[in-house]
Amino acid sequence: MSTTEKKSMTREEQIELQRKVTAEHIQGENDGEYEGVRATFIQDEKSYFDCVPGGIHFDGTSGIQGWYDILGALLPDLKIEVTHEYDTIGCCLREMTAEGTHSLEFAGVEPTGKHLKWEAIALYIFDTDEPGKLLGERAYWDNDALIKQMKGEEAPPLLGLAENPRILELASVKSVRRSS
Repeated sequence: MSTTEKKSMTREEQIELQRKVTAEHIQGENDGEYEGVRATFIQDEKSYFDCVPGGIHFDGTSGIQGWYDILGALLPDLKIEVTHEYDTIGCCLREMTAEGTHSLEFAGVEPTGKHLKWEAIALYIFDTDEPGKLLGERAYWDNDALIKQMKGEEAPPLLGLAENPRILELASVKSVRRSS
């Protein structure tokens, strides 16, 4: 997209483009199509993925590829359900419930084959020069609870973001949430 095309986009058009890219990105993760997921990022060394709970930063196209190689091996059957969407120019935030089978060592825990389920938030940060491409993704979740699940220990219950009526009411009032 040229600078002229970017400048001619309305706020609504730019947010809609970001929503489309974010949905494509998450669908690629659900399908295990990580080549397509990586293609949603700018193909530049300034792209990144931040795994905030682990304090790990993956830089550039090779870092992004490394993260998705790990994710695909760690949770080969990863499924993400987006529960809430919040969008503004330059950033989409998604609350989600994710699940998958623990199939690779993670945080010192050997693969257990256990089915894991956790809630997370991801920020999808868009490039200002290429508004249809991600500059970065920053993901947050309760790592301690996830590790407890891996070990078969009791973990705090999920908040139930998908079903919680209080959160659904707030989301319908305060967010720019599209119906599916």
